[in-house]
Amino acid sequence: MKKTSVLLLLVMAAGLLSAQPQRFQNEIAQFHKQDSLHMPAPNQILFIGSSSFTKWKDVQDYFPTHPIINRGFGGSSLPDVIYYANDIIFPYQPKQIVIYCGENDFSAPGGIEPEVVVNRVKELYALIRTKYPNIPVDYISMKPSPSREPLLEKMKIANKKIKKWLKRKKHAHFINVYDSMLNSDGSLRKEIYLQDNLHMNATGYKIWQKIIDPYLVD
Repeated sequence: MKKTSVLLLLVMAAGLLSAQPQRFQNEIAQFHKQDSLHMPAPNQILFIGSSSFTKWKDVQDYFPTHPIINRGFGGSSLPDVIYYANDIIFPYQPKQIVIYCGENDFSAPGGIEPEVVVNRVKELYALIRTKYPNIPVDYISMKPSPSREPLLEKMKIANKKIKKWLKRKKHAHFINVYDSMLNSDGSLRKEIYLQDNLHMNATGYKIWQKIIDPYLVD
């Protein structure tokens, strides 16, 4: 068996072990329905990940010159994205993939260590590369959500490790939104979030727009 085939099997197995697919059957079915009615054209930018993308309903308005396919589904963790790769990644022919996922991983019952999340990012990246070896793959840092303040130190460690690892990869970038979502004294900017102190309002997404835009390919 080829090395890439073995890697793919290992990656998929890791995702299957920790994903909870039943939670997202309705969301994935909705994506299938959308595609059946209007399959996205090739060479768009694919956004994948969790609710920070799901709730960015008007993301296309923020990047009017970059056609975007948004396949974020709320509540998902990295194993869920891996599990549903055949539904939310591989049906398309994107020119770039942008990922926001990992924050929910840390909120799992019992808690996990940063290295676990880092390894999950590596698994997702390896899986993407089995089909898309050369397109840009960009990872957005986990954000400093006030509702998850007790977990932020672990997220900062994971962000740092993911950034260091991606520096060694071709056609890949780490997009740091974390620091720009803090006050000058390092405190959390609660005014850029909704009442749940987890999801962003328009001001928060404006911050993301300014940081992400330079990384999007034409």
